[in-house]
Amino acid sequence: MNSTIYGYVRVSTKEQCEERQLIALQDFSVPPNNIFMDKLSGKDFNRPQYQKLLKKLKAQDLLVVKSIDRLGRNYEEILEQWRFITKEKKADIVVLDMPLLNTRQPGRDLTGTFIADLVLQILSYVAQTERENIKQRQREGIAAAKNRGVRFGRPRKEVPLEFDLLCSEWKKKNISSREAAQKLGISQDTFLRWVHGK
Repeated sequence: MNSTIYGYVRVSTKEQCEERQLIALQDFSVPPNNIFMDKLSGKDFNRPQYQKLLKKLKAQDLLVVKSIDRLGRNYEEILEQWRFITKEKKADIVVLDMPLLNTRQPGRDLTGTFIADLVLQILSYVAQTERENIKQRQREGIAAAKNRGVRFGRPRKEVPLEFDLLCSEWKKKNISSREAAQKLGISQDTFLRWVHGK
């Protein structure tokens, strides 16, 4: 069966550095016509070119990417795409930045795929652990700062002296909460929060 080499490039609109990825794919002899590229905003992860590429990809074809994070936003997604391409599509993957992530090793049915899968699982575990460690360090840092008396969020506004008088007028229905807030130079929400906090 004839196999085809494809390349995939993904850049965010902020990055704009597709040239580096394109050069790496061309150096690997990926035909320019077989390179699919998506340019995405940070929020939008709809990848039309990637979906088009997946439709073309068939058994024994080869997908080349510069780095593993081109396949997904996080390791769960990367693992899912890896499994889909190698197990369901039965295509190969080469990650140029990580030579161990290459399912075309000799004896691909066993050794090559097994080693690449293992490396990917380890990377996934390390990334997940690192994310959890960062969150834990953040939680510990916040707790330590709070113990030192550091306050987070915007500083609370001081309640002006006229507040009690205006609050009393508001309770007597002589003025509306909006009017009271305007006189104090605060939002209506803040006025009502102060009222209910008293």
